[in-house]
Amino acid sequence: MTQTRTLAFAGVHGDRLAGRLDLPDGKPRAAVLVAHCFNGGNAGPAVTQIARSFNELGLAVLSLDLAHAPHADEKPASADDLVIAATQLRSTVAAPSILVGHSLGGAAVLAIADQVPEARAVVTLAAPADPAQAAGLVQIDLQAQRQRIATLHRALLVIHSPDDEVVNFGDAQVIFEAARYPKSFISLDGADHGLTRPADASYAASVMAAWTARYLPAPPRPDFGTLPAGPVRDDVVVVTESGAGPYGQRITAGGHQLVADEPAAIGGADSGPTPYDLLLAGLGACTAITVRMYADRKGWPLRQTTVRLRHQRIYAKDCADCETKSGLMDQIERELQFEGELTDSQRARLLNIAERCPVHRTLHSQVLVSTAEREPAG
Repeated sequence: MTQTRTLAFAGVHGDRLAGRLDLPDGKPRAAVLVAHCFNGGNAGPAVTQIARSFNELGLAVLSLDLAHAPHADEKPASADDLVIAATQLRSTVAAPSILVGHSLGGAAVLAIADQVPEARAVVTLAAPADPAQAAGLVQIDLQAQRQRIATLHRALLVIHSPDDEVVNFGDAQVIFEAARYPKSFISLDGADHGLTRPADASYAASVMAAWTARYLPAPPRPDFGTLPAGPVRDDVVVVTESGAGPYGQRITAGGHQLVADEPAAIGGADSGPTPYDLLLAGLGACTAITVRMYADRKGWPLRQTTVRLRHQRIYAKDCADCETKSGLMDQIERELQFEGELTDSQRARLLNIAERCPVHRTLHSQVLVSTAEREPAG
């Protein structure tokens, strides 16, 4: 389960600052530093939504309110305090790979990004382009801020609502145009400045989490440890739990090792392909191998075969050629791409041969799966 706790530290002026630290289940894959100005402080619904979306990717999230102090003996954080917060995060959990800033916090993360070398991507949400609007949070002029954005050297996602009545939508355009690629822009239609509607907060949080995922460090590979007890046989596939989240599996096939898992969206750690992905991979590999063997035997100029597959569940009544007429059934869509100077008749023949691959034939035949319990080793 995820957990939330307070991370307290001394700010740049010696003031006591406190951030909300949301930790994912298991060891964090990386960390996110969020500078926000949402109503409700660190306990606000938008803060919670953002933390939850990143936690589902295995990331720890430190949220700092730049507008309000949570307690009487504490002060709101400033841009300089964000650098200290990044240091605290680096020493206690992991260095921040992602910087997120809402409103004045967006101007702040743009200003301090070059002081967080581990940061790979920056997200601004309803941020002002002119740091003078930051009321002392960012001690730089507009020209300096433009230069910082132009030399960000990190991926940038700009999110803003055209209905924002606090920070003009044109500010987002100024930030976006000043930045260099890679950069992306999301128009959050209908949302207000503070994302007070839960649906808007949820959507913005899911978008930024999905977008930043490609810039994160790769998930750690599970430790395979020692092979299962007993002799390794080429005709036996052994599957055991890997310890990567609740569903991660390690697969030993002869002298080869693979992994399987479920995506984060349904509670997995996304440490490997899903079981159905592996099923499709087996069919695709068998298809390509069968086509290659046939083309080589015929001496045809086939340079490359690419197989794309997709699995879904459909209603049987929607399948005109199927014997089953009720309930749901599995459908696998397979698309082949042949590269080479092949004639139309050769391409048609290769499509026909693809239907004869052994795995394809197994899926279409009656398969008997017997299950028995085996006593644990030792």
